[in-house]
Amino acid sequence: MTERQFDCELMKRFAIEIKKQDRSGIYGYTQRALAYNSNKIEGSTLTEEHTASLFETGTIAADGEIFRAKDIEEANGHFLMFQHMIKTAYEPLSEDLIKQYHYYLKVGVFEDRANGYPVGEYKNRRNMVSNIETALPEEVPERMKKMLADYHEKDSHTILDLAKLHSEFERIHPFQDGNGRTGRIFLFKECIKNDLVPFIIQDKNKILYYHVLNKAQQTGEMKDLASYFQQEQEAYYSIARDFVYPQTIQRQRNFSEDLEL
Repeated sequence: MTERQFDCELMKRFAIEIKKQDRSGIYGYTQRALAYNSNKIEGSTLTEEHTASLFETGTIAADGEIFRAKDIEEANGHFLMFQHMIKTAYEPLSEDLIKQYHYYLKVGVFEDRANGYPVGEYKNRRNMVSNIETALPEEVPERMKKMLADYHEKDSHTILDLAKLHSEFERIHPFQDGNGRTGRIFLFKECIKNDLVPFIIQDKNKILYYHVLNKAQQTGEMKDLASYFQQEQEAYYSIARDFVYPQTIQRQRNFSEDLEL
């Protein structure tokens, strides 16, 4: 799915709402939805309501519930990571930028610090994910350089290119923890940079997401993963367009059917 100028208009709305500290528009929606879904996929116990309250007020009402400190710390970290992603959305994707995103996500997480996990730096111990053999710590720098070199062979990228990038990044798994969230945030960034409708991978679609990602990693066939990304593009666009475009323009767009799959 592409939508000419949608990404530009989206970024304009983000800038306006951030400046006005307006959390009732598309900026606030995207912050809450991205943080909730991306953290939930990784096992966070916070609900959408908890995440929204944390973003909007900095608090969570207890009501007898018990919350893990790590979940709260990572939600706040995700808000910071998203904010930094917006500031750097048009910069070339690089190792340094990816490390910066990871740093903002994890810098305030006590458990990671206590476990000796590198924050904003590549892993120093082996890790595993599902049935995929991830890179050894000593292999990570070279494989990350190759991944980015291959990606930057093209000046502009399609959703299929982003599927390949995401598949390889998650296969490398360069950080001790937080790989999925870091990878998903720069998918959003690269959509903006490449004039593509950005998207949020939703927790309710986690099984499908993991299935098509694993298939891409096992077979090298990216079509199903790219197709899933397109579904999530449609879902985000169907919500975001009403925040981004004035009503009169939206009526015209409803009739023009200018989205391309």
